[in-house]
Amino acid sequence: MVSYEEQTRGWLSFMAKARSLEEQVTAYGYLQQHLQIFCVVPLFAFDSAAATIVRQLQQQRIRIGTMDLKIASIALAQDATLLSRNVTDFQKVPGLRIEDWTA
Repeated sequence: MVSYEEQTRGWLSFMAKARSLEEQVTAYGYLQQHLQIFCVVPLFAFDSAAATIVRQLQQQRIRIGTMDLKIASIALAQDATLLSRNVTDFQKVPGLRIEDWTA
């Protein structure tokens, strides 16, 4: 869910910068593609279990960005493997399984 939020914010920012109608058409097309992808991709919620894990990781002073901390906590709460190119930051989270399918 947090990845969806981050990506949606990015596309909305891209749309806000579109000045011409042509740029707006392009931006809306990207936003529509984004929505279509997330209509078929199952999402894990940022729930109370994930929030508890965020608090625990913060107490351990895990030094990664807040959104990445939430994403890692969701994966831990769901006992899921996280797919990300950002192995450098996510490997700082104890017990998190990470795979980089782009490598």
